Amino acid sequence: MLDAEGAIRDLSAVCPDINPAFLSGDTFTEVAQLDPASLPVVEGEPRLAEPVAQVGKFICVGLNYADHAAESGMPVPPEPVLFMKATSAICGPFDDVELPRGSEKSDWEVELGVIIGKPARYVAEADAMDHVAGFCVINDLSERRFQLEQHGQWCKGKGCDTFGPFGPYLVTPDEAGDVDNLGIWLELNGERVQDGNTKTMVYKVPFLVHYISQFMSLQPGDIISTGTPPGVGLGMTPPRYLKEGDVMRLGIDGLGEQQQRTVRR
Repeated sequence: MLDAEGAIRDLSAVCPDINPAFLSGDTFTEVAQLDPASLPVVEGEPRLAEPVAQVGKFICVGLNYADHAAESGMPVPPEPVLFMKATSAICGPFDDVELPRGSEKSDWEVELGVIIGKPARYVAEADAMDHVAGFCVINDLSERRFQLEQHGQWCKGKGCDTFGPFGPYLVTPDEAGDVDNLGIWLELNGERVQDGNTKTMVYKVPFLVHYISQFMSLQPGDIISTGTPPGVGLGMTPPRYLKEGDVMRLGIDGLGEQQQRTVRR
């Protein structure tokens, strides 16, 4: 737990992990009512892992910002475009990102993440937020050659190992503010390349939770990545892609920041 002064407080005596059982049970509510000062401070600079363990589904929404669709040369879809990232893509928000073998066109995408807290099946849009545990920052990395030039579905370019950093925090809805109006940005080697706002999302969070729940049940711990604003490498002239040693720094107002360095292994 992060306290008001930014110190990390140790929750291990209260719950074994932040996982689907925690999100859907009474402990989540109990933790929200704790005085952070009653918990010990975590000393030093520990590695921050992804804020939710045992993610079941990593569901993504494509072309959900009108200005990003335009830079990609694609129309705004009449319904949300859905695809999956492999859960093996998940890594911590400050972990290295591994460029996969054969990668020539790996790209960045800062996105607002939605973390499901209660099972959702055929949920009405008006009730959708009752099923949301919180929000987070996601870097939906993509290898564009794998994704767009090697035929088939997008999962080949989206599910590579380490291509799904999320966190550093699960921010509850009462702390997140107006998620329809948050600054969202990404810097590459110190240069601001994405600088948008969630207000330009075509399909908003309640609709997305409702819509996805018509096709599959959403379970506690599932993540929805809601699309990216313009400024990705694919949309630049000429296109610009990640190379070994690049540093991505990204964030969303009120939800925290991430930073990753690219490596080859």
